[in-house]
Amino acid sequence: MGVTKACGFVIFRRFQGPIEYLLMQTSYGEHHWTPPKGHVDRGESDLETALRETQEEAGFTKEDLRIIDDAKQQTVYNVNGKKKTVIYWLAELIAKEKDARLSNEHQDFKWLPLQEACKLAGYKEMQDILQNFDKYIKEKGL
Repeated sequence: MGVTKACGFVIFRRFQGPIEYLLMQTSYGEHHWTPPKGHVDRGESDLETALRETQEEAGFTKEDLRIIDDAKQQTVYNVNGKKKTVIYWLAELIAKEKDARLSNEHQDFKWLPLQEACKLAGYKEMQDILQNFDKYIKEKGL
């Protein structure tokens, strides 16, 4: 099997001043920090996958988010010698009364400003995506 594909959302909120990004700590492997994402199921579109995985992993539904359709980033990681393509859309949490909830796939979550999120994310590819989306938010005046 060649390249696997996963899809998700980089979710931001702006309830108390600065823009904050949601990162979730995996409960497996190196316990790395990542936005909610997951593998595409057969017959599912990339966006459907991102919505399903975000609901399963963080508890947010389509109604909780404002999806920015034209803000989309794709990256390729090498995972155990195999290529993995990950597609992220940018989404703003608009349900002020809701917070993320954990599934069994994660052990913690944090809302962080850009610099702290980049530091915690660790991987250069993820840092680039966060920085690109942050720049997009500021340029578009979101």
